[in-house]
Amino acid sequence: MNLRLHNSLTRRVEDFVPQDPNRVTLYACGPTVYNYIHIGNARPAVVFALLARLLRRHFPGVVYARNITDVDDKINEAARQSGQPISAITDRFAAAYRDDMARLGVDPPDVEPHATTHIPQIIAMCERLIASGHAYSAENHVLFDVSSYADYGHLSGRSLDDMIAGARVEVAPYKKNPADFVLWKPSTDDLPGWDSPWGRGRPGWHIECSAMSETHLGETIDIHAGGVDLQFPHHENEVAQSTCAHGGKVFARYWLHNGMLTLEGRKMSKSVGNTLILHELLDLYPAEVLRFVLLKAHYRQPLDWSDTALRQARATLDGWYGVLRDLSRVDAPATPVPEDFEASLLDDLNTPEAFALLAGLADTARRSVGTGDASLAKGRFLAAANLVGLLHQDAEAWFKQTPSGAGVDPARIDALVAERNAARAARDFARADQIRAELSGMNITIEDSAQGTRWRVGT
Repeated sequence: MNLRLHNSLTRRVEDFVPQDPNRVTLYACGPTVYNYIHIGNARPAVVFALLARLLRRHFPGVVYARNITDVDDKINEAARQSGQPISAITDRFAAAYRDDMARLGVDPPDVEPHATTHIPQIIAMCERLIASGHAYSAENHVLFDVSSYADYGHLSGRSLDDMIAGARVEVAPYKKNPADFVLWKPSTDDLPGWDSPWGRGRPGWHIECSAMSETHLGETIDIHAGGVDLQFPHHENEVAQSTCAHGGKVFARYWLHNGMLTLEGRKMSKSVGNTLILHELLDLYPAEVLRFVLLKAHYRQPLDWSDTALRQARATLDGWYGVLRDLSRVDAPATPVPEDFEASLLDDLNTPEAFALLAGLADTARRSVGTGDASLAKGRFLAAANLVGLLHQDAEAWFKQTPSGAGVDPARIDALVAERNAARAARDFARADQIRAELSGMNITIEDSAQGTRWRVGT
């Protein structure tokens, strides 16, 4: 089975052939840490960590880097509004990001470079670009000269005129061309800054990723990934400055871009005010429900986030965990991932097909209850689900989890269930029905089965 990926650079699905199978390199753009991330920011983290997991299954060495942007004008503004030092803002929200990713089942990257720890590399890259005629200094700024790079616009498929017309470019007298972008800019005393040949200042956003990927992955990397909203200008500018800084070498051989999230049909945007904060969603819903929704659509397609999608995801996972609960007394051996399931993921991360196959494995496992096939069926089902980060919980615990602050007391519920069972045994059905109604009022559903009485949160 060969991995095939849609390469945004060539606009087609291609066989993935790394430069060095013993050291496959993957770089994904991470967060700017000035606040909690919204659910749309979580999609690339989930998708491309899954890609890294898949790469590790097929290549002996993989280096996955996902950066932290910890110097940025939004960070400066957040620090100003809060009255806190800038480092307090970045440390807090970088830690929150890592915690939220862990709760979401996202594998940590091998390397997590921070922009502020790569200032010497950023300055050195600026100096190389100036020396080679691809950048220039003006009024304590360093700017990339887009006219010096003939292929500018190839990644995004835009002409220079279209990019100038469609981009929010800063009109500045020190620019040779309106599309020239900042590599380094001056800092006032109240802003973070570092000494440089052009005065005290700080890096532009684009060159941070170029310097960090060069430092940890090399001049040419195998895969660069991120949201489609970053394709222009961020990734386009990365290509230009990295290619020119490395004497014309290819910067990234494969470019992957995930589609954007909409919220009940509308574009999710901070400016519109309809973003959903991941940190808050994780307190309201089981993390696997959120993960399921983020993976249910193909990563390159837009994904609509809605209450309906969340309910459907919860219902599906309830059904799958119900199968595991029915098979709780069956030992599942270590089982290889079913070939057709893994093949679907190797086909440009085709998670819709993978989830359809997973539903089939769940049905097979359900039908196996009480038969000699149960052990293998459960093992195959779990092996597939675990590969995409699902069904890691104990089945009973899944049904008893509650939203943060919901106030459900499991010990109290267990006591009521035991009291109801005792009432039924004594043929006091009126009391048993009274307890059922009391539990229903607490949003608890009870189920009588051959294995005994079970309860779960929700209807």
